[in-house]
Amino acid sequence: MKTILGIGELLWDVLPAGPQLGGAPANYSVMAGRLGNHATVISRIGRDALGERALQVLAPFPVDCRQLQVDDEQPTGAVTVELLEGQPSYVIHQPAAWDFLELTSEWQAQAALADAVCFGSLGQRSERSRRTIHALVGATRPDCHRIFDVNLRAPFYTGEIVRESLELASVMKMNDVEAPLVLNLLGYAAEATLRAGAERLLTEFANLTLVAITRGGEGSLLVSRSEWDEHSGVAIKVADTIGAGDAFTAAMTHYLLKGAPLHTLNEAGNRWGSFVASQSGAMPAIPAETLARITAEIEG
Repeated sequence: MKTILGIGELLWDVLPAGPQLGGAPANYSVMAGRLGNHATVISRIGRDALGERALQVLAPFPVDCRQLQVDDEQPTGAVTVELLEGQPSYVIHQPAAWDFLELTSEWQAQAALADAVCFGSLGQRSERSRRTIHALVGATRPDCHRIFDVNLRAPFYTGEIVRESLELASVMKMNDVEAPLVLNLLGYAAEATLRAGAERLLTEFANLTLVAITRGGEGSLLVSRSEWDEHSGVAIKVADTIGAGDAFTAAMTHYLLKGAPLHTLNEAGNRWGSFVASQSGAMPAIPAETLARITAEIEG
Protein backbone atom coordinates (compact mmCIF):
# COMPACT_ATOMS: atom_id res chain seq x y z
CA MET A 1 0.00 0.00 0.00
CA LYS A 2 1.49 3.31 -1.13
CA THR A 3 1.06 6.62 0.68
CA ILE A 4 -0.46 9.37 -1.49
CA LEU A 5 -1.36 12.96 -0.58
CA GLY A 6 -3.77 15.26 -2.39
CA ILE A 7 -2.88 18.82 -1.36
CA GLY A 8 -4.98 21.95 -1.91
CA GLU A 9 -8.63 22.89 -2.24
CA LEU A 10 -11.61 21.01 -0.84
CA LEU A 11 -14.91 22.59 -1.85
CA TRP A 12 -18.50 22.10 -2.83
CA ASP A 13 -19.50 22.18 -6.49
CA VAL A 14 -22.92 23.85 -6.50
CA LEU A 15 -24.54 22.21 -9.53
CA PRO A 16 -28.02 22.74 -11.00
CA ALA A 17 -28.99 19.38 -9.48
CA GLY A 18 -27.62 20.34 -6.06
CA PRO A 19 -24.25 20.60 -4.26
CA GLN A 20 -21.64 17.87 -4.64
CA LEU A 21 -18.36 17.62 -2.79
CA GLY A 22 -15.26 18.14 -4.89
CA GLY A 23 -12.04 20.01 -5.38
CA ALA A 24 -9.26 18.35 -7.37
CA PRO A 25 -7.17 17.17 -4.37
CA ALA A 26 -10.24 15.62 -2.72
CA ASN A 27 -11.38 13.93 -5.94
CA TYR A 28 -7.85 12.67 -6.54
CA SER A 29 -7.44 11.34 -3.00
CA VAL A 30 -10.76 9.51 -3.03
CA MET A 31 -9.93 7.76 -6.29
CA ALA A 32 -6.40 6.93 -5.14
CA GLY A 33 -7.85 5.37 -2.01
CA ARG A 34 -10.38 3.36 -4.01
CA LEU A 35 -7.54 1.89 -6.04
CA GLY A 36 -5.94 0.51 -2.90
CA ASN A 37 -3.57 3.21 -1.68
CA HIS A 38 -3.41 4.97 1.68
CA ALA A 39 -4.64 8.33 0.43
CA THR A 40 -4.85 11.46 2.57
CA VAL A 41 -6.51 14.75 1.67
CA ILE A 42 -4.54 17.79 2.88
CA SER A 43 -6.86 20.80 2.96
CA ARG A 44 -8.87 23.14 5.17
CA ILE A 45 -12.61 23.45 5.75
CA GLY A 46 -14.72 25.94 7.68
CA ARG A 47 -16.36 25.33 11.03
CA ASP A 48 -19.73 25.48 9.35
CA ALA A 49 -22.53 23.33 7.98
CA LEU A 50 -20.76 22.70 4.66
CA GLY A 51 -17.60 21.65 6.52
CA GLU A 52 -19.53 19.19 8.67
CA ARG A 53 -21.32 17.87 5.60
CA ALA A 54 -17.99 17.41 3.81
CA LEU A 55 -16.75 15.16 6.61
CA GLN A 56 -19.98 13.17 6.47
CA VAL A 57 -19.70 12.69 2.70
CA LEU A 58 -16.06 11.61 2.88
CA ALA A 59 -16.56 9.22 5.81
CA PRO A 60 -17.62 6.16 3.73
CA PHE A 61 -14.73 6.54 1.29
CA PRO A 62 -11.30 4.92 1.76
CA VAL A 63 -9.59 8.28 2.27
CA ASP A 64 -7.82 9.63 5.37
CA CYS A 65 -9.45 12.89 6.49
CA ARG A 66 -7.59 13.27 9.78
CA GLN A 67 -5.32 15.96 8.34
CA LEU A 68 -8.16 18.32 7.36
CA GLN A 69 -7.74 21.62 9.19
CA VAL A 70 -10.79 23.48 10.49
CA ASP A 71 -10.96 27.26 10.18
CA ASP A 72 -12.97 29.21 12.75
CA GLU A 73 -13.34 32.30 10.57
CA GLN A 74 -13.35 31.38 6.87
CA PRO A 75 -16.12 29.36 5.17
CA THR A 76 -15.79 26.01 3.50
CA GLY A 77 -15.05 26.51 -0.20
CA ALA A 78 -17.84 26.62 -2.78
CA VAL A 79 -17.99 26.84 -6.57
CA THR A 80 -21.06 27.63 -8.65
CA VAL A 81 -21.04 25.26 -11.62
CA GLU A 82 -23.08 25.52 -14.82
CA LEU A 83 -23.16 22.68 -17.33
CA LEU A 84 -23.44 23.15 -21.09
CA GLU A 85 -23.61 19.85 -23.00
CA GLY A 86 -21.90 18.16 -20.07
CA GLN A 87 -19.01 20.63 -19.92
CA PRO A 88 -18.70 22.71 -16.74
CA SER A 89 -18.07 26.42 -16.28
CA TYR A 90 -17.17 27.76 -12.84
CA VAL A 91 -17.54 30.71 -10.50
CA ILE A 92 -15.06 30.05 -7.67
CA HIS A 93 -16.00 32.01 -4.57
CA GLN A 94 -13.43 33.64 -2.31
CA PRO A 95 -12.08 33.80 0.28
CA ALA A 96 -12.46 30.22 1.48
CA ALA A 97 -10.87 28.10 4.19
CA TRP A 98 -8.53 26.44 1.70
CA ASP A 99 -6.94 29.83 1.01
CA PHE A 100 -5.50 29.67 4.54
CA LEU A 101 -3.60 26.36 4.61
CA GLU A 102 -1.37 26.38 7.69
CA LEU A 103 1.99 24.62 7.62
CA THR A 104 2.19 22.31 10.63
CA SER A 105 4.61 19.68 11.86
CA GLU A 106 1.88 17.06 11.34
CA TRP A 107 1.55 17.99 7.67
CA GLN A 108 5.32 18.02 7.23
CA ALA A 109 5.51 14.53 8.75
CA GLN A 110 2.87 13.33 6.28
CA ALA A 111 4.85 14.79 3.39
CA ALA A 112 8.02 13.02 4.52
CA LEU A 113 6.18 9.66 4.39
CA ALA A 114 4.56 10.18 0.98
CA ASP A 115 5.30 8.05 -2.06
CA ALA A 116 3.40 10.54 -4.25
CA VAL A 117 1.88 13.98 -3.76
CA CYS A 118 -0.45 15.81 -6.10
CA PHE A 119 -0.86 19.59 -6.02
CA GLY A 120 -2.44 22.03 -8.43
CA SER A 121 -2.42 25.64 -9.53
CA LEU A 122 -5.86 26.62 -8.18
CA GLY A 123 -4.92 25.73 -4.60
CA GLN A 124 -2.15 28.33 -4.84
CA ARG A 125 -4.37 31.33 -5.55
CA SER A 126 -3.55 32.80 -2.10
CA GLU A 127 0.03 33.57 -1.11
CA ARG A 128 -0.37 31.78 2.22
CA SER A 129 -1.59 28.50 0.76
CA ARG A 130 0.98 28.75 -2.01
CA ARG A 131 3.83 28.96 0.51
CA THR A 132 2.39 26.04 2.48
CA ILE A 133 1.99 23.84 -0.59
CA HIS A 134 5.53 24.57 -1.77
CA ALA A 135 6.91 23.77 1.69
CA LEU A 136 5.05 20.46 1.82
CA VAL A 137 6.15 19.39 -1.65
CA GLY A 138 9.70 20.38 -0.73
CA ALA A 139 9.51 18.22 2.40
CA THR A 140 8.97 15.00 0.43
CA ARG A 141 11.65 12.37 -0.11
CA PRO A 142 13.81 12.53 -3.26
CA ASP A 143 12.09 9.42 -4.65
CA CYS A 144 8.57 10.79 -4.09
CA HIS A 145 6.55 11.46 -7.25
CA ARG A 146 5.59 15.15 -7.17
CA ILE A 147 2.63 15.59 -9.50
CA PHE A 148 1.66 19.08 -10.62
CA ASP A 149 -1.92 18.99 -11.90
CA VAL A 150 -2.50 22.17 -13.88
CA ASN A 151 -5.96 23.59 -13.23
CA LEU A 152 -6.20 26.96 -14.98
CA ARG A 153 -9.24 28.76 -13.62
CA ALA A 154 -9.27 32.46 -14.46
CA PRO A 155 -8.24 34.69 -12.80
CA PHE A 156 -6.48 32.37 -10.35
CA TYR A 157 -3.24 31.58 -12.17
CA THR A 158 -0.05 33.29 -13.26
CA GLY A 159 3.10 32.38 -15.11
CA GLU A 160 4.97 32.57 -11.81
CA ILE A 161 2.70 29.97 -10.18
CA VAL A 162 3.13 27.63 -13.14
CA ARG A 163 6.90 28.05 -13.35
CA GLU A 164 7.56 27.60 -9.63
CA SER A 165 5.29 24.55 -9.54
CA LEU A 166 7.10 22.96 -12.47
CA GLU A 167 10.42 23.57 -10.74
CA LEU A 168 9.11 21.42 -7.87
CA ALA A 169 7.40 18.74 -9.96
CA SER A 170 8.57 15.42 -11.36
CA VAL A 171 5.28 14.79 -13.22
CA MET A 172 3.00 17.33 -14.90
CA LYS A 173 -0.59 16.78 -16.00
CA MET A 174 -2.71 19.20 -18.04
CA ASN A 175 -5.31 19.07 -20.80
CA ASP A 176 -4.96 19.95 -24.47
CA VAL A 177 -6.61 23.36 -24.00
CA GLU A 178 -4.25 24.25 -21.16
CA ALA A 179 -1.07 23.11 -22.97
CA PRO A 180 -0.65 26.16 -25.28
CA LEU A 181 -1.69 28.49 -22.45
CA VAL A 182 1.01 27.03 -20.21
CA LEU A 183 3.68 27.52 -22.88
CA ASN A 184 2.52 31.11 -23.35
CA LEU A 185 2.53 31.79 -19.59
CA LEU A 186 6.11 30.53 -19.44
CA GLY A 187 7.15 32.78 -22.33
CA TYR A 188 7.81 29.95 -24.79
CA ALA A 189 6.86 29.96 -28.44
CA ALA A 190 3.86 27.90 -29.51
CA GLU A 191 4.70 24.37 -30.60
CA ALA A 192 3.24 22.64 -33.63
CA THR A 193 2.11 19.54 -31.71
CA LEU A 194 1.21 18.58 -28.16
CA ARG A 195 4.14 16.18 -28.15
CA ALA A 196 6.57 18.95 -29.10
CA GLY A 197 5.15 21.12 -26.32
CA ALA A 198 5.64 18.34 -23.79
CA GLU A 199 9.20 17.77 -24.98
CA ARG A 200 9.93 21.49 -24.61
CA LEU A 201 8.81 21.37 -20.97
CA LEU A 202 10.95 18.30 -20.30
CA THR A 203 13.91 20.15 -21.76
CA GLU A 204 13.34 23.30 -19.71
CA PHE A 205 12.66 21.71 -16.31
CA ALA A 206 15.38 19.40 -15.07
CA ASN A 207 13.33 17.59 -12.41
CA LEU A 208 10.45 16.83 -14.76
CA THR A 209 10.34 13.21 -15.97
CA LEU A 210 6.82 12.84 -17.37
CA VAL A 211 4.22 15.10 -19.02
CA ALA A 212 0.63 13.89 -19.34
CA ILE A 213 -1.82 15.71 -21.63
CA THR A 214 -5.47 14.67 -21.61
CA ARG A 215 -7.70 15.32 -24.61
CA GLY A 216 -11.21 14.70 -23.31
CA GLY A 217 -12.95 12.00 -25.32
CA GLU A 218 -9.97 11.86 -27.70
CA GLY A 219 -7.73 10.15 -25.15
CA SER A 220 -4.35 11.33 -23.92
CA LEU A 221 -0.65 11.67 -24.61
CA LEU A 222 2.15 10.72 -22.20
CA VAL A 223 5.69 11.89 -22.91
CA SER A 224 8.78 10.94 -20.90
CA ARG A 225 12.44 11.68 -21.54
CA SER A 226 12.91 8.41 -23.43
CA GLU A 227 9.54 7.54 -25.01
CA TRP A 228 5.95 8.57 -25.58
CA ASP A 229 2.57 6.87 -25.71
CA GLU A 230 -0.73 7.94 -27.22
CA HIS A 231 -4.18 6.64 -26.26
CA SER A 232 -7.28 7.12 -28.43
CA GLY A 233 -9.72 7.25 -25.52
CA VAL A 234 -12.71 5.17 -24.40
CA ALA A 235 -16.10 5.66 -26.02
CA ILE A 236 -18.78 6.57 -23.46
CA LYS A 237 -21.95 8.59 -23.05
CA VAL A 238 -20.88 11.61 -21.00
CA ALA A 239 -22.95 12.53 -17.94
CA ASP A 240 -20.58 15.29 -16.85
CA THR A 241 -16.81 15.68 -16.88
CA ILE A 242 -16.41 16.95 -13.30
CA GLY A 243 -13.66 14.93 -11.62
CA ALA A 244 -12.77 12.91 -14.71
CA GLY A 245 -9.33 14.51 -15.00
CA ASP A 246 -8.69 13.89 -11.30
CA ALA A 247 -9.60 10.22 -11.75
CA PHE A 248 -7.17 10.07 -14.68
CA THR A 249 -4.38 11.53 -12.53
CA ALA A 250 -5.08 9.21 -9.59
CA ALA A 251 -5.11 6.11 -11.80
CA MET A 252 -1.94 7.22 -13.57
CA THR A 253 -0.27 7.75 -10.17
CA HIS A 254 -1.38 4.32 -8.95
CA TYR A 255 0.33 2.55 -11.84
CA LEU A 256 3.30 4.92 -11.85
CA LEU A 257 3.99 3.73 -8.30
CA LYS A 258 3.83 0.14 -9.55
CA GLY A 259 6.54 0.89 -12.10
CA ALA A 260 4.15 0.17 -14.99
CA PRO A 261 4.99 1.19 -18.59
CA LEU A 262 3.55 4.32 -20.19
CA HIS A 263 0.95 2.31 -22.09
CA THR A 264 -0.51 0.96 -18.85
CA LEU A 265 -0.48 4.40 -17.23
CA ASN A 266 -2.36 5.74 -20.24
CA GLU A 267 -4.84 2.86 -20.25
CA ALA A 268 -5.53 3.26 -16.54
CA GLY A 269 -6.03 7.01 -16.77
CA ASN A 270 -8.43 6.74 -19.69
CA ARG A 271 -10.41 3.83 -18.25
CA TRP A 272 -11.04 5.52 -14.91
CA GLY A 273 -11.40 9.03 -16.32
CA SER A 274 -14.03 7.85 -18.79
CA PHE A 275 -15.88 5.93 -16.09
CA VAL A 276 -16.19 9.04 -13.91
CA ALA A 277 -17.26 11.11 -16.93
CA SER A 278 -20.02 8.57 -17.62
CA GLN A 279 -21.45 9.15 -14.12
CA SER A 280 -22.85 12.21 -12.38
CA GLY A 281 -20.48 13.96 -9.97
CA ALA A 282 -16.82 13.58 -9.18
CA MET A 283 -17.12 10.74 -6.64
CA PRO A 284 -19.66 8.31 -8.11
CA ALA A 285 -20.34 4.90 -6.62
CA ILE A 286 -18.01 2.16 -7.90
CA PRO A 287 -19.52 -1.31 -7.46
CA ALA A 288 -17.03 -4.08 -6.70
CA GLU A 289 -17.72 -5.75 -10.03
CA THR A 290 -16.99 -2.49 -11.86
CA LEU A 291 -13.70 -2.08 -10.00
CA ALA A 292 -12.73 -5.68 -10.89
CA ARG A 293 -13.76 -5.28 -14.52
CA ILE A 294 -11.90 -2.05 -15.15
CA THR A 295 -8.81 -3.34 -13.34
CA ALA A 296 -8.84 -6.41 -15.60
CA GLU A 297 -9.21 -4.21 -18.69
CA ILE A 298 -6.18 -2.21 -17.61
CA GLU A 299 -3.95 -5.08 -16.56
CA GLY A 300 -5.24 -7.82 -18.85
